[in-house]
Amino acid sequence: MNARRRDGLLRQRDFRLLWAGETTSRFGSNITGVAMPLVAVVTLDASTFWVSALAAAAWLPWLLLGLPAGAWVDRLPRRPLMVVCNVASLLLLLSVPAAAWLDVLTMTQLVVVSLLTGVANVFFSIAYRVYVPFVVPREHLTEANAKLQGSESAAQLAGLGGGGVLAGAFGAVNGLLADAATFLVSTLCLLGIRGKEPAPERPERPRALRKDVSEGLRHTVRDPYLRVLTTYGTVTNLLLTGYQAILTVFLVRELHVGEATVGWLLAGSSVGGLLGAVVATPMARRFGTARGMLLCKFATAPFGLLIPLAEPGWRVVLLPVGGAVLALGVVSANVIQGAFRQQYCPPQLLGRITASVSVANFGAIPVGSLLGGVLGGVLGLRPALWVLTAGLAVSSALLLAGPLRARRDLPTEPPTHPPTRPPAQPPTEPGESPEPADSPDPAEAPDPADRRVLRYAVPEQG
Repeated sequence: MNARRRDGLLRQRDFRLLWAGETTSRFGSNITGVAMPLVAVVTLDASTFWVSALAAAAWLPWLLLGLPAGAWVDRLPRRPLMVVCNVASLLLLLSVPAAAWLDVLTMTQLVVVSLLTGVANVFFSIAYRVYVPFVVPREHLTEANAKLQGSESAAQLAGLGGGGVLAGAFGAVNGLLADAATFLVSTLCLLGIRGKEPAPERPERPRALRKDVSEGLRHTVRDPYLRVLTTYGTVTNLLLTGYQAILTVFLVRELHVGEATVGWLLAGSSVGGLLGAVVATPMARRFGTARGMLLCKFATAPFGLLIPLAEPGWRVVLLPVGGAVLALGVVSANVIQGAFRQQYCPPQLLGRITASVSVANFGAIPVGSLLGGVLGGVLGLRPALWVLTAGLAVSSALLLAGPLRARRDLPTEPPTHPPTRPPAQPPTEPGESPEPADSPDPAEAPDPADRRVLRYAVPEQG
């Protein structure tokens, strides 16, 4: 049965194209993840703060544009929007090697390119997450997310390692050409998808963008599941990107690692992400989606403390081992959460809810990058890594603040309207029994574990 379901998904041409295009694009983006900071450190001799600012620039657009981008995505056809974002990113990345060949490359240009490709990534990421349920049948969403997350981790493994090899062989600047090429491949794959996307729902009367934005934000804040998961994701992204922003500097200046080896050490962490995508579905099936996610988080977060223990010599291996176990927990939970949001969120709000969650989660990334740079400059690189990884080790406790701890599985249907208060019964005469109120059908009565969901559910707005 399971084999037939997997084969059925792989036989779908549109999913294969979407999968191949996104995997190729992720491969190129991870080459840039190594090449761009190496250009700053090696070619332009940038300071630790400038390197962290470069990392922050790629994610700053989530804070500036994330919420309105979600409302625009709910109004626009998603596939053409993703194509435009890919083409814009391709041209921006080509400008860096062109400037280097002309000997006019500066840190200002690197930051601007990082910022503008970040803008394209905001729109592409939201549109992509909303587009997946139109390509993949509902019953295959968990499997599809596992495949997409697994290939993303494989692309990260190959991209980070390949980025280091390309930087060592041809120079970090030329490595960006590979990322530009992958955006072209991704665009061709998107154009090859045959399925017609339904036109976005349009309200009977035009609505102000502000009202659309506030509707998605309000739903995210009031829903107990989305609120807890978003808060946790924001805190962990702040800490994760804080240590990752200074990791390249730590490897080059503290551990005295060469350019090619930097890529392979960073790639070693991605092995855990690949394994996390493989184990996510079996763990969710065995322990339940809620308990499986909690198990992944609590069991893996403390391993980040291995990272600041790395030293020149054989102990350098502690860095990729710690990063790999962290990645296992992050990716396995992402697989479960991705399918949960696509099933649980009302379809007409999915873009805005995705944007609200992403603004909080990804908006923490530029702050975390700058935090890492500041801590690295004030405390030193190794003490800063200790502070950030210690925070990660205890951050999973935030997940216990909501309804997750009491459930085996996350809900798989959008929340219903909250029940209305029954009308007050008129006073009865002594000896007269009151009229019984209409009792709900037992088949329709909510499970006691779901009552919290109903109490916080938000009615759909007109």
